[in-house]
Amino acid sequence: MSFSDILLIIISSAGLVHGVLFACYLSLFKKRKQITNLLLAWILIFMAFRISKSVLLNFGNRLEPVFIFAGLAFLLLIGPILRWYVLGMTRSNFKLPKYYPLELLPFTLIFIASLFVTKEWYENSKLVIIIFSSGLIFIYLHFAFYIAMSWRALQQTRANYQQQLQTKSQKAIFSWLRYVLIGFIVIWISYVLNILDDTVPYIIGPILYSVIIYFLSYKAFVLKATDLDGNVFKISNDDELFNKITELIVHNKLYKEPNISLTKVSKMIGKTPQLTSSVINQYAKRNFNDFINYYRIQDAKKILQDVESDMFTISSIAFDTGFSSLSSFNSAFKKFEGITPSSYRKGNM
Repeated sequence: MSFSDILLIIISSAGLVHGVLFACYLSLFKKRKQITNLLLAWILIFMAFRISKSVLLNFGNRLEPVFIFAGLAFLLLIGPILRWYVLGMTRSNFKLPKYYPLELLPFTLIFIASLFVTKEWYENSKLVIIIFSSGLIFIYLHFAFYIAMSWRALQQTRANYQQQLQTKSQKAIFSWLRYVLIGFIVIWISYVLNILDDTVPYIIGPILYSVIIYFLSYKAFVLKATDLDGNVFKISNDDELFNKITELIVHNKLYKEPNISLTKVSKMIGKTPQLTSSVINQYAKRNFNDFINYYRIQDAKKILQDVESDMFTISSIAFDTGFSSLSSFNSAFKKFEGITPSSYRKGNM
């Protein structure tokens, strides 16, 4: 075996091992047990079976036919689980559908049939090419169908929230699922191109899987996807509460009051400071102080842009827009605009 073959085996197997370890973490060591993490773990485990078949077939000598057919059959299992995973990540209180065993029927039939495939029949029967080709076409069309169904479920949920304020968690799920589905599309394309007159080498599939699984692991960590599920889409009154807070602070110009505080605003809307702070963080993507200071700075900018603003001192502008000191005004202005109020005024003069 050449050095390049050894290197390809290491690269293609790395993602396989990483996927299995990631699955073990999700199913055994993850503190928060949720059905979506278990579904993702099963997807990774079954993909490991599928990818290992590809690696063995590419580098092994005369792989037993039963492993070839059984490895292909696992795609019939991954498709339905992928759709359930997407549904679980986009619907609150998700439970497996009552008819889910029916979706596993194609896998069950083909997997059981693969156990009866013998080497003699595989090498000598004239029907092998017809049966193998028909099964291959069905399996990859079946997988493509479920990827399309999963993508459709994701897009429908996104469309429902297109006109609404999305929380940080909801945006994270949309991004995560898009990465996952694109990864499966890339893997599907690589295998289909291999079937079509070996357009791409067979080993490309496992190598792409290694790259994709490491990328998805990184994204799962960044987006905290394994801590989220469809319950972030529960219907709540948080958006209405945020509109109420905005109406009070922005439209009524409550931000101009120097002594405005999170506790005071919470009492005015009849909510706890924790809930008020959480809603502002989710929808405004800022903490309470930055939320208040942002609108103060917008007012200050309008004054500084006025040609007659030189008749006002920076201090008077700071106090008029709600700041209790010049230093806090300068700090907030520089945080949002990158320059001091004096420099901003000079630039607009």
